[in-house]
Amino acid sequence: MKARVIAFYLPQFHPTPENDKFWGKGFTEWTNVAKAKPLFRKHNQPRIPADLGFYDLRMPEVREQQAELAREAGIEGFCYWHYWFGNGVQTLERPFNEVLASGKPDFPFCLGWANHSWTTKTWDKNKSKSQDSMIFEQKYPGLFDYEQHFYHVLPALKDERYITVDDKPLFYIWNPKEIPDSREFISLWQRLAKENGLPGIYFVAKVDPLGTLGVKNIKNVEEQFMPAYQKVLSLGYDGINSHTLKYAELKANGTLKKVFHAVGRKYLNSMFIEKYKYRDIIRNFNTAEDSVENIYPQLIPGRDRSPRSGRTAVVYYESTPSEFRQAIKNAIECVKDRNPEHRLIFLNSWNEWAEGAYLEPDTVYGKEFLKVLGEELKQ
Repeated sequence: MKARVIAFYLPQFHPTPENDKFWGKGFTEWTNVAKAKPLFRKHNQPRIPADLGFYDLRMPEVREQQAELAREAGIEGFCYWHYWFGNGVQTLERPFNEVLASGKPDFPFCLGWANHSWTTKTWDKNKSKSQDSMIFEQKYPGLFDYEQHFYHVLPALKDERYITVDDKPLFYIWNPKEIPDSREFISLWQRLAKENGLPGIYFVAKVDPLGTLGVKNIKNVEEQFMPAYQKVLSLGYDGINSHTLKYAELKANGTLKKVFHAVGRKYLNSMFIEKYKYRDIIRNFNTAEDSVENIYPQLIPGRDRSPRSGRTAVVYYESTPSEFRQAIKNAIECVKDRNPEHRLIFLNSWNEWAEGAYLEPDTVYGKEFLKVLGEELKQ
């Protein structure tokens, strides 16, 4: 295989008590997906699932079908988003817990710690029924909680399906900057892993090199990419997943338009939609740093948060299977000369339907996105 494609997997497609409380009985991600409307000509909304339908992830047969589709497309495994808010507080854990306990589907997986708070803007910007904006607050109580967290995920780390890099189970961190003491956290987990029969943990952190720069400080911005990555690696992380969406947007439409839309969202009630042609994003998506041995590129089939955010969303439009093919080629080019263990590409995502980032079949393109991915990986 040319590359090790790992697809982020959102376990949001089943009711939970918290979602019932804040959004209404029976709320899932499908609620926002189904009510989406086109905001401009050629805007592909609403997105309607085809082969799998509006599924419920409490059903094991759905999870089996997802795994089979992914396997056919050459995807190595799923990275299940994992929510641990501190002090043992979790959410959306049921689908993965059932995958782990049942041994099915027999398909590789790893965990990604989505370490961010949930507020009433997380799933739907304007529709919360609660006066309190905080649903789950992400907390870091200290080393005892890190140890509790480790032992909670240890059965998964030791599962024979768990994805490894250099023989170490891969653990993904969504926001490394959020962790107040990354060195201590990583050091503790590395020690606990070895004490429990593992060779260690392979930590990968998502990093947006523009995250702290802002649109006013983008002169010679490319020169700041590697220092941003090195800063995170110095904390003990083994690899970086580059998150270059903002950079690609700046390059695609220019700085002035980016500033204009930022102002528009704040003061003009988003009179103008911030939209980009998918092909323009893809042409600017991968940077020279993505070819470094432990910098892992991202692959996106699309992006459109309008089902959640309405007119304040960023929309990539005209994302087609043929344009996605080029994105795949670009990502593979970044990793092709590496040690096979390090040919990782993170696919964002398998099923983020309300963000327009999914590979599951829909009523417009069917399985075409899956088909081109399989063709490019197996050639």
